[in-house]
Amino acid sequence: MTGQRWTGAAGRVTVALLLGLGGVVWGQTQPVPSAPARTTTPQVPPEDLAPAPEQAGAEQSSLELVRRSEKDGKSRRILIVKTGTQDDSGVFVLCQPTEDDPEDAPTLAVFSETGTGGVRLTIDKNVITVPLAVVTQLPPKDGQEGSDGRVEASAGTARFLDEPPPGKTDRLSRCAVEATPKPAADTVLVTQGRTELRGQKLVYDSADGIARIDGPITFKRSSDKDALSGTSQRIEVSVDDEKTTLVGNVVLNSEGGRVSKAARVEYDDASNIARLYGTPEQPAQSVKGGDTLSAGTILYDLDRNEVRAVKPEGGTITGEFIEGEAAGTPSAVPPPATPPNP
Repeated sequence: MTGQRWTGAAGRVTVALLLGLGGVVWGQTQPVPSAPARTTTPQVPPEDLAPAPEQAGAEQSSLELVRRSEKDGKSRRILIVKTGTQDDSGVFVLCQPTEDDPEDAPTLAVFSETGTGGVRLTIDKNVITVPLAVVTQLPPKDGQEGSDGRVEASAGTARFLDEPPPGKTDRLSRCAVEATPKPAADTVLVTQGRTELRGQKLVYDSADGIARIDGPITFKRSSDKDALSGTSQRIEVSVDDEKTTLVGNVVLNSEGGRVSKAARVEYDDASNIARLYGTPEQPAQSVKGGDTLSAGTILYDLDRNEVRAVKPEGGTITGEFIEGEAAGTPSAVPPPATPPNP
């Protein structure tokens, strides 16, 4: 059997899945028919990913990628969950290798959900919501628990076909499944604490362990004191380093009037800190009122809306700070004449 498919049809087959743990375990209340039944597999996700109370009864299917880092030997997990309350709002299908495929052939999974909840990916501190995700899960290596793979996620839809399309030999076609990605601006939602970022397409690959979200990226962070908004060209989430970085022409605007620019910004909502990195040709810069701070690296306290410079080796720090009532109270402290190395 090359594929298993689930929606919410009557007469469903009850199936329990253990994925990312070296195989698939089936538990069923009735024999599986030769033509795969179309039904939905209820799953019990981790507590923090369970449906909200208003979504009680939502049906779920999930899959987990396990990445073992070569840097520190730790295993880190990427969880993909489909939620939905309507039978016709999406599909979940596992398309497994056949006997004719190579021994190292991966398993393909398609998650689509256009209803409330969508398809959710948890990568490091980020919860990412998309309408469609196609997951390639590699076979587990000898002696290892779980396995890594590839994820492509964006707007789009998926559907079951009545039969495999004639002449097509790709895996999804052989499983009578059609996935149609339709990347569009603001359709990939990344949530990290009080911060929301939106892009148009996500690709994660086990080759380097980085999830890249193509832009244009729009950014906002709620705050009782000084909300933040901004833009960048893309987002990179490093699974091994557990870092989220805004990349390319990053601009952060605070309601308090601070405008900060950098080539890259490492962002951590939980610690309320952003690290702005410039280039030798274009240092990071933060401006508020008459105060301007330029440096190779700037630490930005997101809650207090304050910045300070970090001098990299061989780098420089420059600043222009205007005192007096017209400039207000400066929130960027001028660097010392000879700043210490970080």
